[in-house]
This record gives sequence, structure tokens and C-alpha cells, in this order.
Amino acid sequence: MLMLLGVPLAAQSDTVVSGIDYFCHTIDPEFPGGLEALYEYLCRNVSYPAEARDSIITGKVYVSFDVDIDGSISNVKILKDIGGGCGEAVVEALKNMPRWRPAMAGGKPVRETFYLPVSFSLEEDDDPETKDMTREEKCLYRITHRKR
Repeated sequence: MLMLLGVPLAAQSDTVVSGIDYFCHTIDPEFPGGLEALYEYLCRNVSYPAEARDSIITGKVYVSFDVDIDGSISNVKILKDIGGGCGEAVVEALKNMPRWRPAMAGGKPVRETFYLPVSFSLEEDDDPETKDMTREEKCLYRITHRKR
């Protein structure tokens, strides 16, 4: 089962306004529809690689990527991989994401680096509510029913 924990661990804008470097911003970049929509996108687009499942590889893949001033995604990097093709599965999904709303600083769009952990877990599901669901359905169910 793919578990998603997507929270920007840190953010850094790369812009110069009036000759002064600003490493803060006023508005974070946002996936279309917000964080929950990002979770849903990842549930639908990140597959648990067969090699990782067969080798019982679990854990978190940490990635970073830039949200450019036009909302496109670039500079996707695996910061920590667990192997078995998990990192590559996350990178492939990220490279195919729709454009984001870019970060804003001083009323202008700026490039910002976004950090994202994605968890891979093979835990058996004892929840009778999700017993007959597919992997994708379970992932989506957990997003909508997670404790806030």
C-alpha cells in the first residue's frame, strides 16, 4: 500500500527584488486543488514497484522539486531513496504533474523548492471498511479519513 505524507518540509524562494535577496515568500506554491488534491494525484499516479513489493521494501522516499514562476515542475531530485524502484516511481509521477500555482513574493511569482516525503508500506489492512478495496482506493480512503 502506498501511504502519502506530503508536506513541504521547507521552502526556499530564489528571487532578487531591488537588489536584496529574499529567502521568504508571502504565498506558498500550491498544487491545483490544494494539498489533498496532491495526495489524490500521488495515489493515482505513484505505483508500488513490483521489485519493492517482492523484496518487501518499505519506508519513505524524500524528493525535492522546483515550482517555477510559470507553475511548471523542474529540477526533480531524489534526496533519500529506499530502493526497489520506489524513488523512480515518485519522480515519474512528479514529472507528469499539472502546473502548480507558483509561490509569490512582493506580488510577483518566484521559483520555490518544495520538499515532499512519500511513504511506501506493505502493512496488512485489518480495517473491514477497506478490506475489498484496491490499493488506489485504500490510499484515497486514508486521505479522506485521516485524523486531522
